Amino acid sequence: MWCSIGLLGSIVSGDVVIVPKEIVAALKIPPEEALERLKIELALRLYEKGIATLSQARRIAGIPLWEFLDLIEKEKISRHYGDEEALEDLEMVKRIESCI
Repeated sequence: MWCSIGLLGSIVSGDVVIVPKEIVAALKIPPEEALERLKIELALRLYEKGIATLSQARRIAGIPLWEFLDLIEKEKISRHYGDEEALEDLEMVKRIESCI
């Protein structure tokens, strides 16, 4: 049996990461929390290593930006803010301005 974790974008060649159910069952978290917790852990580690931007990582985790920022702080992960994040923010500002 397998537990799949659907992701909101192609990180590798597919949109799903498969974790064998026996591994999920052996984790020190309740099985009903496994999907959410694994997505959050993956997102945190990818962000921490600079593999994913803040926006990408938060989408992988499937949580609001402010909640993800709180997790970064709790995990003592230094925040990255580079050109890609600045461009994402600029795009968001443009979208907001077009609604006003």
